[in-house]
Amino acid sequence: MKANKKLGLRSGATLGAAALVFSAGAAAADKELLDMLVKNGAINKTQYDTLLKKADLSKSDVKDAHAGNAHVVLGDKGLEIGSNDGNFKAAIGGRLQLDGQTNWNSHNLPNATGANTTNALADGTSLRRARLHAEGTFFKDYDYKFEYDFTRGPGTTAAGVTDAYIRWNALKPFALTVGQFKEPFSLEEATSNRFLTFIERNMAVNAFSDNPNAYRIGAMGSYSEQRWMAAGALMSESVGGSGLTCNAAGTCTNVNGATLYNTSSVNTNGNANRNNGSGNSSWDVTGRVAGRPWYNSETEFLHVGASGSYRTINNNYTGNSAFNNGGTLFAASIGNVDRTALLNTGNLTKGNKGAAGSYELDHYTRFGAESALVYGPFSMQGEYIRTGLQGNGYKDEVLEGYYGYGSYFLTGESRKYKASTGAWDRITPSRNFDMNGGWGAWEVAAGYDYLNLKDGTVNGGRAQTAKIGLNWYPNSHVRLMANYVHVLNIDTAPTASGTTVVNQPGARSQAFNNTNPDMLQFRAQVDF
Repeated sequence: MKANKKLGLRSGATLGAAALVFSAGAAAADKELLDMLVKNGAINKTQYDTLLKKADLSKSDVKDAHAGNAHVVLGDKGLEIGSNDGNFKAAIGGRLQLDGQTNWNSHNLPNATGANTTNALADGTSLRRARLHAEGTFFKDYDYKFEYDFTRGPGTTAAGVTDAYIRWNALKPFALTVGQFKEPFSLEEATSNRFLTFIERNMAVNAFSDNPNAYRIGAMGSYSEQRWMAAGALMSESVGGSGLTCNAAGTCTNVNGATLYNTSSVNTNGNANRNNGSGNSSWDVTGRVAGRPWYNSETEFLHVGASGSYRTINNNYTGNSAFNNGGTLFAASIGNVDRTALLNTGNLTKGNKGAAGSYELDHYTRFGAESALVYGPFSMQGEYIRTGLQGNGYKDEVLEGYYGYGSYFLTGESRKYKASTGAWDRITPSRNFDMNGGWGAWEVAAGYDYLNLKDGTVNGGRAQTAKIGLNWYPNSHVRLMANYVHVLNIDTAPTASGTTVVNQPGARSQAFNNTNPDMLQFRAQVDF
């Protein structure tokens, strides 16, 4: 009876005899007996298969019986291991982006003063990103991801953690995500930096989403299908300390080159320790809706979308009401190696709380509109983003920017779209590069970019640029990029005397006023 129970058999002389042989005999004898029983009609094929699977088979038989139950592939998430039924998956991957930049027309700056006389844009190379991640699925309905960027970790106070979340998918197409993840805002921000057309994000996205750190802690509900998606999130500040220190006068300095202004905590450990007067976190509600109202195929469609956000600001003050830390600023760079924030509002909270001449940014709102068209190898994309400021000393100032560009694949590919996020996905060449006539995929692009951080009491400057790009994809996981960027105009002049402003542009920013720098940017990228 124990043998019957172990094998899941019902009582019966024939099956009982088979069970006894299985428990006492060798695997070869077991199979021979089953072959004889099924041949003589004592058991049917279903019973035969059941007994065979539960038998104590030899190693070779076990290998044969389980062949095809799992797979290992190099996929979009890296080296992926998973069960064929989709219940369990695990992936390890990463990305490396090695950048170079060379400049001209930024030397002997006519407006440079003092220490900034020779402080032109720097040529050089840099490891822009170096990330490793682990992600996967367990019990089919749960996804997870953890990613660390080594260029943002040791040596800076901006934590290297990017994604760190769990997502529940049991109610597909609905999903619930908790942890740290990207805010649902902007087409270009929603697109992984691995799949951007140009090396750097455009200035408006850079200033209003990327530099404040789009990775934030919170909870998000989302819905997606082939034609449209929607997401809404309640979020707080991101993991780690700020990449910024500010004094009471509103002057802010990057820490060890960090460019992420992501937390108001005054402690060295940032959000890992919010005691000792750090105060509460800032909070925001952010949402995005995007879809494809015209859809002919995955290579012919129109994308439109909109984003909105309301964010409170945590301003920390000492016991005597002197400004200590927090606030916020908006800044944008143009280069990819020399990432000096030539446009920079400075901290928008400054001075003693309630004192004459002080400013306190209480909250700001963001709105974004986006559109893109794909028609075979040709595509176009554009976005407009505006940010409204509210608080003591502000009069509904509006900071804004927009960009537009077009791209064309010389080798006939189309931009790939990821419906679940309403963003761009990995390019797969029609034929990988090889020595037998394979060229990989080649893409050319041209665009215009504008950002205005100057309105009312705020003077962070404004600029407009034009750029062209050439991208080569030898295969789906390697990309070489080259961009030429020309600054059409940059206005970083100080506000006229007698006009009250929060901050004037710094000496370095003023040095570039009315200049037209040119730069060549390069990137070699591999992700796995």
